[in-house]
Amino acid sequence: MTGSTIDSLLQRIALGDNDAFEQLYIGTKRGVFSFLYTYCRRPEDAEDCMQTVYLKIKTHIHTYKKGTNGRAWILQIAKYTAFDELKKQNRVDTVDDDILEISAVHTDHMNERMHITETLRRTLSEEEQRIVVLHVIGGYKHKEIAAALDLPLGTVTSKYKRSLQKLKYALKEDMS
Repeated sequence: MTGSTIDSLLQRIALGDNDAFEQLYIGTKRGVFSFLYTYCRRPEDAEDCMQTVYLKIKTHIHTYKKGTNGRAWILQIAKYTAFDELKKQNRVDTVDDDILEISAVHTDHMNERMHITETLRRTLSEEEQRIVVLHVIGGYKHKEIAAALDLPLGTVTSKYKRSLQKLKYALKEDMS
Protein backbone atom coordinates (compact mmCIF):
# COMPACT_ATOMS: atom_id res chain seq x y z
CA MET A 1 0.00 0.00 0.00
CA THR A 2 1.47 3.34 -1.03
CA GLY A 3 2.07 6.24 1.30
CA SER A 4 -0.46 8.40 -0.51
CA THR A 5 -3.08 5.66 -0.19
CA ILE A 6 -2.45 5.41 3.54
CA ASP A 7 -2.65 9.20 3.86
CA SER A 8 -5.94 9.24 1.97
CA LEU A 9 -7.38 6.42 4.11
CA LEU A 10 -6.33 8.16 7.33
CA GLN A 11 -8.05 11.33 6.18
CA ARG A 12 -11.22 9.38 5.41
CA ILE A 13 -11.04 7.64 8.80
CA ALA A 14 -10.88 11.07 10.44
CA LEU A 15 -14.20 11.80 8.76
CA GLY A 16 -15.71 8.62 10.23
CA ASP A 17 -15.38 6.34 7.20
CA ASN A 18 -15.34 2.76 8.57
CA ASP A 19 -14.72 1.27 5.12
CA ALA A 20 -11.48 3.26 4.96
CA PHE A 21 -10.51 1.88 8.37
CA GLU A 22 -11.09 -1.67 7.13
CA GLN A 23 -9.00 -1.00 4.01
CA LEU A 24 -6.21 0.47 6.14
CA TYR A 25 -6.27 -2.56 8.41
CA ILE A 26 -6.17 -5.04 5.53
CA GLY A 27 -3.37 -3.13 3.79
CA THR A 28 -1.14 -2.60 6.83
CA LYS A 29 -1.81 -5.47 9.24
CA ARG A 30 1.01 -7.69 7.99
CA GLY A 31 3.64 -5.02 8.41
CA VAL A 32 2.30 -3.86 11.78
CA PHE A 33 2.20 -7.43 13.09
CA SER A 34 5.76 -8.10 11.88
CA PHE A 35 6.98 -4.91 13.50
CA LEU A 36 5.26 -5.70 16.81
CA TYR A 37 6.56 -9.27 16.74
CA THR A 38 10.14 -7.99 16.82
CA TYR A 39 9.33 -6.37 20.17
CA CYS A 40 6.89 -8.85 21.70
CA ARG A 41 8.56 -12.13 20.63
CA ARG A 42 5.34 -14.09 20.97
CA PRO A 43 2.67 -14.15 18.25
CA GLU A 44 -0.21 -13.88 20.72
CA ASP A 45 1.35 -10.81 22.38
CA ALA A 46 1.93 -9.21 18.99
CA GLU A 47 -1.70 -9.87 18.06
CA ASP A 48 -2.92 -8.29 21.30
CA CYS A 49 -0.73 -5.25 20.69
CA MET A 50 -1.93 -5.06 17.10
CA GLN A 51 -5.54 -4.80 18.26
CA THR A 52 -4.52 -1.99 20.59
CA VAL A 53 -2.66 -0.22 17.77
CA TYR A 54 -5.72 -0.16 15.53
CA LEU A 55 -7.90 1.01 18.41
CA LYS A 56 -5.42 3.84 19.04
CA ILE A 57 -5.44 4.73 15.34
CA LYS A 58 -9.19 5.06 15.48
CA THR A 59 -9.28 7.03 18.73
CA HIS A 60 -6.27 9.27 18.02
CA ILE A 61 -6.92 9.90 14.33
CA HIS A 62 -7.40 13.60 15.11
CA THR A 63 -3.65 13.85 15.85
CA TYR A 64 -2.65 12.70 12.36
CA LYS A 65 -1.48 15.56 10.15
CA LYS A 66 -2.70 15.37 6.57
CA GLY A 67 0.05 14.85 4.01
CA THR A 68 2.63 13.48 6.44
CA ASN A 69 4.01 9.94 6.47
CA GLY A 70 1.01 7.88 7.58
CA ARG A 71 2.94 4.63 7.63
CA ALA A 72 5.53 6.12 10.00
CA TRP A 73 2.71 7.51 12.17
CA ILE A 74 1.17 4.03 12.44
CA LEU A 75 4.55 2.44 13.26
CA GLN A 76 5.19 5.05 15.95
CA ILE A 77 1.88 4.09 17.55
CA ALA A 78 2.90 0.43 17.26
CA LYS A 79 6.31 1.05 18.81
CA TYR A 80 4.92 2.88 21.83
CA THR A 81 2.16 0.29 22.23
CA ALA A 82 4.80 -2.46 22.30
CA PHE A 83 6.85 -0.48 24.85
CA ASP A 84 3.77 -0.07 27.04
CA GLU A 85 3.00 -3.78 26.83
CA LEU A 86 6.57 -4.77 27.70
CA LYS A 87 6.56 -2.39 30.67
CA LYS A 88 3.24 -3.80 31.81
CA GLN A 89 4.51 -7.35 31.63
CA ASN A 90 7.85 -6.27 33.13
CA ARG A 91 9.62 -9.12 31.46
CA VAL A 92 13.13 -9.62 30.21
CA ASP A 93 13.66 -10.41 26.52
CA THR A 94 14.54 -14.11 26.41
CA VAL A 95 14.40 -16.84 23.80
CA ASP A 96 10.84 -18.06 23.84
CA ASP A 97 10.39 -21.72 24.81
CA ASP A 98 7.00 -21.69 23.08
CA ILE A 99 8.79 -21.47 19.74
CA LEU A 100 10.48 -24.80 20.35
CA GLU A 101 7.13 -26.42 21.20
CA ILE A 102 5.42 -24.96 18.15
CA SER A 103 8.17 -26.10 15.77
CA ALA A 104 7.90 -29.69 17.03
CA VAL A 105 4.19 -29.77 16.17
CA HIS A 106 4.10 -28.06 12.75
CA THR A 107 5.12 -29.16 9.28
CA ASP A 108 8.60 -29.13 7.78
CA HIS A 109 7.84 -25.80 6.09
CA MET A 110 6.93 -24.32 9.45
CA ASN A 111 10.08 -25.84 10.96
CA GLU A 112 12.15 -24.16 8.26
CA ARG A 113 10.51 -20.80 8.95
CA MET A 114 11.05 -21.24 12.68
CA HIS A 115 14.70 -22.13 12.07
CA ILE A 116 15.15 -18.93 10.08
CA THR A 117 13.39 -16.97 12.83
CA GLU A 118 15.64 -18.47 15.48
CA THR A 119 18.72 -17.77 13.37
CA LEU A 120 17.53 -14.19 12.92
CA ARG A 121 17.12 -13.76 16.68
CA ARG A 122 20.41 -15.43 17.51
CA THR A 123 22.45 -13.59 14.88
CA LEU A 124 21.08 -10.06 14.76
CA SER A 125 20.57 -7.33 17.33
CA GLU A 126 17.00 -6.28 18.07
CA GLU A 127 17.38 -3.18 15.92
CA GLU A 128 18.77 -5.20 13.01
CA GLN A 129 15.89 -7.68 13.37
CA ARG A 130 13.35 -4.87 13.19
CA ILE A 131 14.94 -3.40 10.08
CA VAL A 132 15.04 -6.76 8.26
CA VAL A 133 11.53 -7.80 9.29
CA LEU A 134 10.00 -4.45 8.36
CA HIS A 135 11.66 -4.46 4.95
CA VAL A 136 11.34 -8.14 4.00
CA ILE A 137 8.05 -9.12 5.63
CA GLY A 138 6.34 -5.78 6.08
CA GLY A 139 7.35 -4.41 2.69
CA TYR A 140 8.37 -1.05 4.12
CA LYS A 141 10.88 1.13 2.32
CA HIS A 142 14.14 1.99 4.05
CA LYS A 143 13.02 5.62 4.30
CA GLU A 144 9.83 4.60 6.13
CA ILE A 145 11.77 2.33 8.46
CA ALA A 146 14.19 5.15 9.23
CA ALA A 147 11.29 7.43 10.14
CA ALA A 148 9.62 4.79 12.30
CA LEU A 149 12.77 3.88 14.20
CA ASP A 150 14.13 7.44 14.41
CA LEU A 151 17.32 6.50 12.59
CA PRO A 152 19.17 8.11 9.67
CA LEU A 153 18.37 6.57 6.29
CA GLY A 154 22.02 5.65 5.70
CA THR A 155 22.14 3.78 8.99
CA VAL A 156 19.04 1.75 8.11
CA THR A 157 20.39 0.91 4.65
CA SER A 158 23.82 -0.16 5.88
CA LYS A 159 22.41 -2.15 8.81
CA TYR A 160 20.02 -3.92 6.44
CA LYS A 161 22.84 -4.94 4.09
CA ARG A 162 25.12 -6.06 6.93
CA SER A 163 22.26 -7.95 8.56
CA LEU A 164 21.56 -9.92 5.40
CA GLN A 165 25.24 -10.84 5.16
CA LYS A 166 25.24 -12.00 8.80
CA LEU A 167 22.11 -14.08 8.20
CA LYS A 168 23.52 -15.71 5.07
CA TYR A 169 26.69 -16.64 6.92
CA ALA A 170 24.79 -18.00 9.95
CA LEU A 171 22.43 -20.06 7.79
CA LYS A 172 25.37 -21.52 5.83
CA GLU A 173 27.06 -22.42 9.12
CA ASP A 174 23.88 -24.15 10.31
CA MET A 175 23.73 -26.20 7.08
CA SER A 176 27.26 -27.54 7.48
